[in-house]
Amino acid sequence: MALYSLWSGLASDRSVNAIVLTARGKHFSSGFDLNEVVDEVDPTTSVAAFPKMIDALENLPQVTICALNGGVYGGATDLALACDFRFGVPSCEMFIPAARLGVQYFSGGLRRYVSRVGLNNAKRLLLLAEKFDADEMLSIGYLDRVVPSEQLMALALATAQQVDALAPLAVTGMKLALNAFAAGNVDEGAARAQEAAVFQSMDFKEGVAAWRQKRKPVFKGC
Repeated sequence: MALYSLWSGLASDRSVNAIVLTARGKHFSSGFDLNEVVDEVDPTTSVAAFPKMIDALENLPQVTICALNGGVYGGATDLALACDFRFGVPSCEMFIPAARLGVQYFSGGLRRYVSRVGLNNAKRLLLLAEKFDADEMLSIGYLDRVVPSEQLMALALATAQQVDALAPLAVTGMKLALNAFAAGNVDEGAARAQEAAVFQSMDFKEGVAAWRQKRKPVFKGC
């Protein structure tokens, strides 16, 4: 899968601190195409590649920003949910038809919906297959902000630049720990080891020096 290969390459690219994901046209994405697997003897083989790709996106060390230029449907709602921030436009809407198609959504995605938008909202989206408009997407926390279409990419890129000015090691460590806490599987020992490593980093020394000298820090990610 092309996106999985892309995430795999980015995961080891320490020159990239933030990633913006967007699309063109009226909608962001219609999600997973079931037509590709319904005639297969064992459709679970192909379907399994989809959650693997989304989990890889969620686990990227970089900060990920999704700029939703329109409607987002089915599995694409989870693709956006795997990003750290989601910005949308007034025409945004979301709809997950899994229950109408006889599909049980995969467990990693269910965990994301519950941890990001809450159990009751996840039930409305998945068990009742309700459609949410931009205002409701914002109210449940699916969207972080709604802006006019002409401002969407400017906001996403400004957010990426905001991330780029921060210390990469600290941001990555906190992102992974926050996601682990949300998923309920944090490794306390690994988290403490990461904290200790950051305190020993050149970035920490640079941050303190810049604060003392009242200047902007120049972080190297090491």
